[in-house]
Amino acid sequence: MIQLSNIYKTFNTGKPNQVTAVNNVTLNIDTGDFMVVVGSNGSGKTTLLNLIAGNILSDSGSITIDSHNVTRLPEYKRSKWIARIFQNPLTGTAAELSIIDNFRLAALRTQAKSLSIGKNDKFKTLVRDKIATLGMGLEDKIEQPIGTLSGGQRQALTLLMSVMDTCKILLLDEPTAALDPRSAENVLRIANNLIKEYKLTAILVTHNLKDAGNYGSRIIQMGEGEILKDIAGTGKQNLKQNELYDWFG
Repeated sequence: MIQLSNIYKTFNTGKPNQVTAVNNVTLNIDTGDFMVVVGSNGSGKTTLLNLIAGNILSDSGSITIDSHNVTRLPEYKRSKWIARIFQNPLTGTAAELSIIDNFRLAALRTQAKSLSIGKNDKFKTLVRDKIATLGMGLEDKIEQPIGTLSGGQRQALTLLMSVMDTCKILLLDEPTAALDPRSAENVLRIANNLIKEYKLTAILVTHNLKDAGNYGSRIIQMGEGEILKDIAGTGKQNLKQNELYDWFG
């Protein structure tokens, strides 16, 4: 689903503070993989995610998504494959709009702006049914401004909105960093269920080593822009918490 070949990304080239954020990374991510990315600050985790999303472009190398070369494509042209959940719950929603209006915008994410989906009874029922699966009691509050909700509620709804339109890849950029422990656990559970239900290819960037151990089918550790470890399958399943902590010892 995603192939990165010999990817380099350097910031502040030629200046005293020049840094190579991604250093000759080659990585193949199969359809249906749920890959967790860990590493210390400055290891290249978020830069890697930004390169896949098209938020920034690589200096050299190539990126292929679903057999399409997207190396020079900007973020909006990759949106037909990719949905992204950010660290800040406020980023993925329009605070002043109602829940139903946010879902309406999400349903049109990859479509021509001239098209529209009305808020008819069928659409409202669809949204209510989806929201009801969260078990948060928000299905009867769809006319309420989404900005009045808690961070955990907004992040959970953003996850649901990510699959309202075409989506094959879900990028999770520290999605629970701003949440309390209970909300964080709930959001990751919802994300995991959606990944399985919609057979998504997913990448989770996290500093939480407990989450890194509990979720995903594959884990990579980055350091100084390079991939230091890459463990999948039974190796990932059998990875102990203390082993993960030892990586940072």
